[in-house]
Amino acid sequence: MRRRDFLKVFGGAAAAWPLVARAQSAPMPVIGYLDVGSPDGSAPFVAAFRKGLAGTGKVEGRNVAIVYRWADGRADRLRGLAAELVGQKVDVIATPGSTAAALAAKAVTTTIPIIFAIGADPVAAGLVPSLNRPGGNVTGVATLNAEVGPKRLELLHQVIPAVNIFALLINPTNPVISEPLARDAQAAARKLDIRLHVLRAGNDAEIEAAFTAMQDLKVGGLVIGSDQFFNSRSQRLASLAIQLSLPTVYQYREFTAAGGLISYGASLTDAFQLAGNYAGRILSGEKPADLPVQQSTKVEMTINLKTAKALGLNISDTLIGRADEVIE
Repeated sequence: MRRRDFLKVFGGAAAAWPLVARAQSAPMPVIGYLDVGSPDGSAPFVAAFRKGLAGTGKVEGRNVAIVYRWADGRADRLRGLAAELVGQKVDVIATPGSTAAALAAKAVTTTIPIIFAIGADPVAAGLVPSLNRPGGNVTGVATLNAEVGPKRLELLHQVIPAVNIFALLINPTNPVISEPLARDAQAAARKLDIRLHVLRAGNDAEIEAAFTAMQDLKVGGLVIGSDQFFNSRSQRLASLAIQLSLPTVYQYREFTAAGGLISYGASLTDAFQLAGNYAGRILSGEKPADLPVQQSTKVEMTINLKTAKALGLNISDTLIGRADEVIE
């Protein structure tokens, strides 16, 4: 190569170096992930969120970072944790699975996009003014968990028709979901002519106390209300139910896989995946105000026949035929 040509090539490469350096040093976008629960028991939901995110070309650790904040069941910590994420100047705040987390995030920022995935009505909860036109910095996914809550009681009564004393466990720190659920479940109990005790637990000690109270109340069947705090405690809840030989129904299959009797409700993995997809789309330039709240209508039922056998219950072939999954 002649010296003149070499200098031209060298000069062109040198001019390009600053551009390459700037491209390589460009900071990754950051998602702040805010959850009222804890990492233990939340792995399948985080994985579903990452899957939805990856569907938009955003992979954690490669071209996007995720900063996690866990409240460990203490809803009173959510606002402070949300403020931390705002202080870190994250690009998106994801609050899948928790209405309380979404409201906490909304309270501390009107500019950073917020993505939720909840079982409550987002309009009634005050998160968005309209499902089709969110209009602000908040959008996400709504599931059918609130609507199918009373049906869990009906389903459990169908399995144990001789039992007339049931309990509903709800989280008092999440009243947007828990109070309507308690009201609707009591209405369903009156139609079924059974007694329903509503017990409340917002932390681990209160969960233990609630199960002790169920023994004193001679409860014969338990419905666990939809709540992200309970989601992250699925193994413990299933273990306590088994210890008391208490037929129990909850919202998602991970509870049944951990030894619970029946799960019936919206697919949380589907909802978290949709939330991850929205987070990725916003990082790609779309605006939350233009993204309508998605409806996750997928409902699943899982039955654990091993648990049924241990409880001495006979699950009808009709019910087994309706199940999406049977654990034997």
